[in-house]
Amino acid sequence: MKESESRRWPWWGGASGWGGPVLILLFGATFVVEWTRAPVAPIWPSIVALVAVFATRNVLGGLLFGAVTGSILLMDGQFWRVPLDLVETHLLPNFSSGWKTGAVIFTLLLGGFVHLLERGGGLQRLLGKLLHGQSPRKVESGAAAFGLLCFFDGLANSLMVGRIFRPMAARSGVSRVRLAWIVDTTSASVACVAVISTWIAYQLAMIREGYAMAGRLEEAEPYALFFASIPHNYYVWFSLILLTYAIWRQWNVGPMERVGRMEKPDALVTETVGAVGGLWRAAVPVAALLGIVFVGIYIDGTKAGGVPPLPFRVAKLADAFSAANVPAVLIVASAIGALLAWAFFPRAVLSKGDSAGAVFTAGMLQLFSPVLILIMAWMLSSTLGALGAADYLGAALGDRLDPAVFPTLVFLLGALVAFTTGTSWGTMGLLMPLAIPITFQIAGPGAMELMPVVVGAVFSGAVFGDHCSPISDTTIVTSLACGVDPLDHVQTQLPYALMAAAGASLIGFPMAGMSDGHPLVAMVALAAYTLILVAIETILRRGPTKA
Repeated sequence: MKESESRRWPWWGGASGWGGPVLILLFGATFVVEWTRAPVAPIWPSIVALVAVFATRNVLGGLLFGAVTGSILLMDGQFWRVPLDLVETHLLPNFSSGWKTGAVIFTLLLGGFVHLLERGGGLQRLLGKLLHGQSPRKVESGAAAFGLLCFFDGLANSLMVGRIFRPMAARSGVSRVRLAWIVDTTSASVACVAVISTWIAYQLAMIREGYAMAGRLEEAEPYALFFASIPHNYYVWFSLILLTYAIWRQWNVGPMERVGRMEKPDALVTETVGAVGGLWRAAVPVAALLGIVFVGIYIDGTKAGGVPPLPFRVAKLADAFSAANVPAVLIVASAIGALLAWAFFPRAVLSKGDSAGAVFTAGMLQLFSPVLILIMAWMLSSTLGALGAADYLGAALGDRLDPAVFPTLVFLLGALVAFTTGTSWGTMGLLMPLAIPITFQIAGPGAMELMPVVVGAVFSGAVFGDHCSPISDTTIVTSLACGVDPLDHVQTQLPYALMAAAGASLIGFPMAGMSDGHPLVAMVALAAYTLILVAIETILRRGPTKA
């Protein structure tokens, strides 16, 4: 945006100047929707938020505006009651959730922790040692590999990998939008299929809820069904295949290369140049943080489950992730890691009057804006829940469906729900209790063979929304951790996500549905998608042939 345009238009005007009129139209249309009791009312706040975000290019303001319109609908148009309703009903209750409060504290602590490592310089030396060079392909491969290793939580994955690799990516010539795509692809995707993660307890609970809704709770084996669904989580696997191939071939799809060329220099790189920190100053705090996370979850989980921690067994570790107070462990781990990074911080890199405490505080403040955006996203989700958005979208599932096409429809509906609401967990919570009973109803004796495919379709649709929705917390945290405007991140990542979604909806789920989830189908689908991907990339690189 040019300086003259910035002065002419405030945040609500956008770069083109039509953001303000759009918001006025949306505000007026909200009262029309309320007065006419329009059927679209349950998802109207999502529509408003999405339009407002794209019109103003301001995620925080767009989310807040969507929440305001949702409250107007809930208050029957009595807009003077909206401020109190937003605070009392949709803001403060978020902080009674241990998960949400823990996410905020952990995010801020981790921001200070990573900033200490960045300014100290040891982190860059550690990564350089691990990657044996800083070519674009090696840095991108390192970011992807680190994302796969941080499988225990999607949001923490995005924050850690993005902030850690951002300086090195800039120095090696990797654009921030491309780094954001790599980070985002290896966050929710990995957490969704990891057999031990902060997602697993919720996923198993939703599977169990689906069996309960079907009246067949005694038949439920959630963990076994989760394992069986992993090969059929086609969007996740296709996304990772596409990521691997694009890194290997250095392939840019859609606007990725153009937006990357337009990026301004990253100020974060300037901060860390000339740092003199030793390798151990970064290695010890990082190892301590990761070690405390896994050991802490194991000990706390086994204690909560009433079993002794020793002797160690893999089954105990899996159960521990379900029973442990994960947010508390993450806070303790990040706090201890930050204290170690503070203690080991090389004072030689500080300018006059600066201090390690100031560096830590600056790192926390850098993530204050993302935290506010997260809170606005929770407020919007709260209004959507009160309006019954989930039930409205869930009604799109009928009970007279062909079993062969049902998994594909579940995936497409899940993608729509997740994109509209910006929540993968909310999508699972909506669709799983609906999809499992419907599978029993339409598939009859073959329901158990089809069930892993349907469960995989729910998970795939949920992750697609996490990757693409501009109001998703994962999208927001990833973009800001990598120093990218959230809309630029959505714009550049969407073509890749659509390619993976197209493969899932045209190859993976149709083949699995027609074969009743035969185990070999997943391997055939992955091979077919890979071959098609290679063919598409080869054709695009060659360009149009001359006559």
